Amino acid sequence: MSKDKKMVEAITSRDVDFAQWYTDVVKKADLIAYSSIKGCTIFKPAGFAIWENIKAELDKRFKETGVENVYMPVFIPESLLQKEKDHVEGFAPEVAWVTMGGVNNLTERLCVRPTSETVFCDFYKDDIQSYRDLPRVYNQWCSVVRWEKETRPFLRTREFLWQEGHTAHATFEEAENRTKQMLDIYATFLEDFLAIPVVKGIKTEKEKFAGAQSTYTVESLMYDGKALQSATSHNFGDGFAKAFGIQYTDKDNTLKYVYQTSWGMTTRTIGALIMVHGDDNGLKLPPRVAPTQVMVVPILQKKEGVLDKAYELKDRLSKVCRVKVDDTDKSPGWKFSEQEMRGIPLRVEIGPKDIENNQAVLVRRDTNEKITIDLGDIEAKVSKLLETIQNDMYQVAKDYLNTHISDAHNYDEFTDAIENKPGFVRAMWCGNRECEDKIKEETTATSRCIPFGDDTCLSDKCVCCGKPAKKLVYWGKAY
Repeated sequence: MSKDKKMVEAITSRDVDFAQWYTDVVKKADLIAYSSIKGCTIFKPAGFAIWENIKAELDKRFKETGVENVYMPVFIPESLLQKEKDHVEGFAPEVAWVTMGGVNNLTERLCVRPTSETVFCDFYKDDIQSYRDLPRVYNQWCSVVRWEKETRPFLRTREFLWQEGHTAHATFEEAENRTKQMLDIYATFLEDFLAIPVVKGIKTEKEKFAGAQSTYTVESLMYDGKALQSATSHNFGDGFAKAFGIQYTDKDNTLKYVYQTSWGMTTRTIGALIMVHGDDNGLKLPPRVAPTQVMVVPILQKKEGVLDKAYELKDRLSKVCRVKVDDTDKSPGWKFSEQEMRGIPLRVEIGPKDIENNQAVLVRRDTNEKITIDLGDIEAKVSKLLETIQNDMYQVAKDYLNTHISDAHNYDEFTDAIENKPGFVRAMWCGNRECEDKIKEETTATSRCIPFGDDTCLSDKCVCCGKPAKKLVYWGKAY
């Protein structure tokens, strides 16, 4: 048991040092390894398996709405990147450049893909000729490079994995509908599959994507009270189309510009999973995303029949869940700690006495509750319990979000809430960039979104300047 205790002690408490706790969990749960390339991490099997499940589920949901997958080049000529002024200015500080090919200098610098709007636009200008070619609803799964100064595993790395959708439409209304449709897909996915509650809304002009006409976002709240932008969906209007000359011949035989959207979710969602659900014992994964949903742990496995029974249970449970057997020679206590550290939702303990009594012990990772069940209906019991765990984890996170939203009616209340009440702060805003800048400069909080479906009027005055207010805004410190 001393080894078990040491393993748990290796994790810093969330309430003592949240940043260190996060790093400890990422490493101890064996999700990543640090590479020799500064700012880049190696996805180990446990970490990459989570991304594979995210990718598979999200890809399925995309395709149900008509999305098709494509793949674009990783290199973008500098002249192409320069075509949309706001876009290039937004990404210029983070771009990595290729200046040589082999031993020869390139005639034109190539940037390593920070995002693919310009490449898609260059493709669409030749691919789209007629109204019959619309809409184009494409997505690609790839990696991108952004030369971040400060990095942290999953949350901010110089190379990361993501999906980026890029669509083209005949009308603004079609583009707007697709933009909101994809945002709803992200919100539903985060809540149903990852058990992460979100706030949906629109970004302010200051915070919107470079080159977009409007940016919609889903914001989630981490245990330390900081916000995490979990996915975004952008309506580009016809700005990119005009910059790149993407036109089509309409039914009336006139040339018109297309309207475009872009939307994405990244591997930072794994960071969100860790920070929303994890505890001082390590990772805690919702069953739907967990690579291994159930771990069968044989007790006194050297005794005759124990290991055989464990594998028999695995075969039975494999029909209803993703299941493994821990048949290593470690002590049961060590195995328990290790499976807790890795966040496996449900543990099945089976030993000689259990076999004798035709029973097994189920242990929930989320609550540590132990449940003794009859082996005769283990498949139904486990299947039902996994759904219960999924729903309970979402409700715990939802309750946490709801109790960490403060209201501020004036600037004193606002600054006090930002400093002393971790979470979102709801406050009225006049719509002026100067107030947004002042709030960020003085409190480090940013506008997270103007929420959908929340018409609350806390005051008729801006929380910052006192002038007439126009919008309710969710503010907060963020990753």
